[in-house]
Amino acid sequence: MDLLIYPRVFTVSNSRNLTIFLPRARLKFSASAVKGRVKSGEAEKTGAAIVWYKHDLRVDDHSGLIAAASQYRTLVPVYVFDHRIVSRFSDEILELLLFALEDLRKLLKEQGSNLMIRFGSAERVIGQLVKEVTASSIFVEEEMEYELCRMLDIVNETLSTVSFDGRNPEIVKWSTPFYDVKSLDDLPLSYNEFKKLKFPVVSSLLPPTLPGPPMDLFWGALPTLDDLKKFIDDSSNVGNLEKEWNSFKKFSAQSVLQRKRLKELEKAELIESNQQIAISKTTQRRPEKSAFVTRQGNLVGGGASIVLNALAAYLRYLEGTARDEWQEVHDKLREAESREGASFHSLFGSSLLLGIISARRVYFEAIKYEKDRNGGFLSPFGYSTTTIAAAIDTVYSMEWYRLLTLQGQRRERGNYSVRIWRWNGHLIQYTVSGHEGPPILLVHGFGAFLEHYRDNANPIAESGNRVWAITLLGFGKSEKPNVLYTELLWAELLRDFIIEVIGEPVHLVGNSIGGYFVAILAGLWPALAKSVVLINSAGNIIPGYSAPSYSEDRRTLGAAARLGARLLLLYLRFNIRNILKSFYPTKTDRANDELIHEMLRASYDPGAIVVLESIFIFDLSLPLNYLLEGYGKILVIQGMKDPLSDSKSKLAMLREHCRGIVTKEIDAGHCPQDEQPNEVNSIIEEWVVSIESENIRYDTGELVPAQNQINKLHELPDASQNGAQEAVATVV
Repeated sequence: MDLLIYPRVFTVSNSRNLTIFLPRARLKFSASAVKGRVKSGEAEKTGAAIVWYKHDLRVDDHSGLIAAASQYRTLVPVYVFDHRIVSRFSDEILELLLFALEDLRKLLKEQGSNLMIRFGSAERVIGQLVKEVTASSIFVEEEMEYELCRMLDIVNETLSTVSFDGRNPEIVKWSTPFYDVKSLDDLPLSYNEFKKLKFPVVSSLLPPTLPGPPMDLFWGALPTLDDLKKFIDDSSNVGNLEKEWNSFKKFSAQSVLQRKRLKELEKAELIESNQQIAISKTTQRRPEKSAFVTRQGNLVGGGASIVLNALAAYLRYLEGTARDEWQEVHDKLREAESREGASFHSLFGSSLLLGIISARRVYFEAIKYEKDRNGGFLSPFGYSTTTIAAAIDTVYSMEWYRLLTLQGQRRERGNYSVRIWRWNGHLIQYTVSGHEGPPILLVHGFGAFLEHYRDNANPIAESGNRVWAITLLGFGKSEKPNVLYTELLWAELLRDFIIEVIGEPVHLVGNSIGGYFVAILAGLWPALAKSVVLINSAGNIIPGYSAPSYSEDRRTLGAAARLGARLLLLYLRFNIRNILKSFYPTKTDRANDELIHEMLRASYDPGAIVVLESIFIFDLSLPLNYLLEGYGKILVIQGMKDPLSDSKSKLAMLREHCRGIVTKEIDAGHCPQDEQPNEVNSIIEEWVVSIESENIRYDTGELVPAQNQINKLHELPDASQNGAQEAVATVV
């Protein structure tokens, strides 16, 4: 990675190690950044630069803006509506974006500058603008998401074809450090060890004085929301199928279940009902200075001053207020508090994602209020209000996963090239192998991560497939936010991953609780699944089940459950080696240090206990035979020595109550794909070939037309298992 983080010194790194000094913040840029522009120890203001805004829509605490203003006589801030950036946003986030850009333009004008608005691919827009203003550098915030990193690389390639005075314009990547960390290479992988180092938080920065904008440029107008959505549809070059898929994301898994339960309700009536709900929200009277500026009114947004005012209201929740806009924040806080502290990210996460305010600005606002409450002191025993704790814990957690991601991108991780996808603002790790062939998605179980398919992804890809493996939200090195984790949330994540990353129907493979997640996905959005492969899957079989009776509200988590999760975490930490080996009865050596160390490491991550608490609210009442009814392309791979269940009975129940399934018995435990990878790989490879050729291979080895379905028997674990038993049963 190109970035190092220090306080008080700003560094531009190149072959001559030239340095620029600025107050309080130092950033180290890539070696390809700025070559010979400045002399050591002084800043020459000359030439022109572009500040390319993406997810940093502010003027204060903006290191890139400060660096550019300190070095260049002419500065052109620009926001590019590139479909690769904006197409990932929901309608509500798009609304927030437009409000934020309007405020950013106003703030830049107050500083003597302006904000240019452009539409199109970033490489074309930036390439043209560089020529228009003869810019020698483009300052842009560094990226971690794979697709956006690719976009920056394409822009850089475009700039290599442009030359001024024998030099190519170059991208200068910057970042806003939260902690004063000297080197990412020296960071411990354990959050427990990281906290012991007690890195100080780097102070936030004031807005710089900006040079006046060139007068002969066309700065462009902001679009309306409808115009922006039309631009996204037109520029994304998607067909009707892709548009239909994108519409899937507008309906939660819960609403799809309701539709399945109320079959007499026509789709049009549901849409009309949703529209009426949306209209009723927009017609509700809002305070004049409301921070909930969108039609749906769920998220804090607007400009920086509005967001900071809402933050002040949030922090002061216990004080009460007579101010209408603060009372509105307090009302929204109560609605969003699905569990203690979860309301902060629910309300302010989108503002942080768009960079309307920085994480360290949130931290210092919260600390300032805490000191005000305590006579200028900070208590060593914790924060005085839950809202202060929620704000600080959230930005602490976000920064840890950012550092963990940056560190991981600097290091080789065995056979995998780990990529980053951002879902609902959270960092998700995944990998992909293969360049052609049918797409396959591998989903791990509870407590595991993408490396649980360490000997599956590449071999299956080498047989002529494209294979994705994902680390789900809450596990491994993916982010573990303070949210309410449910089986439906994970199914929605997989749905969005297929739509946004893979982009076509896939063969779904899931182990343990991951098998239940893919069954939900296939049951609710069958258009996204080519087939389903269940490997020692969780879930129940309920003969004669027809209409889903599903718990819609699981917000309440009792003290007993929270205590139970903490005790269970301690138990798992001390016994993980023995537990894991029991899941590998035929090859205990496969339960090695590689798996054990990562499971232990992840158990200390911020938010790990929240994920573990979810097992006490898991609802497995949707049986597999209901979810997969009529699907017809189902393969069950069962480790017959699974210590968690009676495998023979499980298979018998599935064969009887799930039509059209194919079963394969493996001499293995709970994780056959990792215990007997070669055998499982061969089965999956043959299965995919048969499905792709519209044939299904049954237990007899005979190839039969796909439409000919058979009924066989199988059973899954008793539905009456309590939460702790389910936790151990799904730990991998």
